[in-house]
Parts: sequence; structure tokens; C-alpha cells
Amino acid sequence: MTDFPPAPTDCPFEKSFPSQLLRDDAFHMWLAYNQAIDAWREDEVPVGAVIELGGEVIAAAHNQVAGTRDPTAHAEILAMTQAARAIGDWRLNEATLYVTKEPCPMCSGATLMARIKRVVYAVADPKMGCLGGATDLNALPQINHHLEITRGVLESECRDLLQAFFRLKRAEEP
Repeated sequence: MTDFPPAPTDCPFEKSFPSQLLRDDAFHMWLAYNQAIDAWREDEVPVGAVIELGGEVIAAAHNQVAGTRDPTAHAEILAMTQAARAIGDWRLNEATLYVTKEPCPMCSGATLMARIKRVVYAVADPKMGCLGGATDLNALPQINHHLEITRGVLESECRDLLQAFFRLKRAEEP
């Protein structure tokens, strides 16, 4: 059997090109949103992540679980791996992770283990989110590192993207 890359999937959402004059939370979340669109185009769950350090983007990734057949190939994990390589250290203690959906248990745990300073996410996940949605790993008193959390940046845009993707997937089911 020969593996071919998946055919590009049409995404009805357009990428955003925010002004680089103001590199605030919204700017970085738009970059993560663009990564989520790339995920959709690869028929992956549209979640994107960007890591910023010292005002510069040092990593950007999107979900690649289906394409790589790797259950750990979440946007956040891939971005943290890129960031660690970029700075030559697994400790990302001054970095901010921007992600379009609240991190799952695996990704939330990885942010704590990597000593990420701050996590900014757009859409809460009441079923699997572990930074305030279903549970909050960051609130465990016995852990030796705590994250700064910002919720809801570009929430409606990122929610619309996710909901449209899953609506389309449900319509495709037999």
C-alpha cells in the first residue's frame, strides 16, 4: 500500500493578515487561527498554535494527528517541540503559547512540564479542556509551576471555524 498525502480540503474561511505594528494577544491569535485553517486544508481538526518569546514568534503549528497517524501530533505539542529546538532548551519559561482551543489533558500537562509562562486560548473545551474547561490542571496546589491563563481571545472567530468543520464532518457521515 502506498501512502499519498491527503488531498487539500476546501476551507470556507479566509486567512487573516493582521498588522504587525501591534503585536498583542489578538495579533498572535490571528496567527494561530491561520494555522488552524492550514489544519482544515489538510483535513485535520482545525486547531492552531503559535509560541511567542520576547516579541518574536519562535514556533507555529497545527494539528497533524490524522496525517502523521500520531495521537500526540497536536498543535500545542508540535509548537512546543519547535520552540524548544529554536531556543535550545526544553524550559520555555518566558514563552507564551497562543492556541485556538483550550488544551486537552496531554497538551495542558506538557505546558506545565515545559514551564510555559502564559497560555492564551480562544475557545474553552468543557469536555476535554484541562485549563479551566473540564478541569484545571493549573489549579493543582501540589504542582511546582503555574501558568498565567488568558481566555477568550478571538473566541467567536475560532469557535465558528471549529463548529463549521464539525458540522461539515457530520454531514459527510453515512
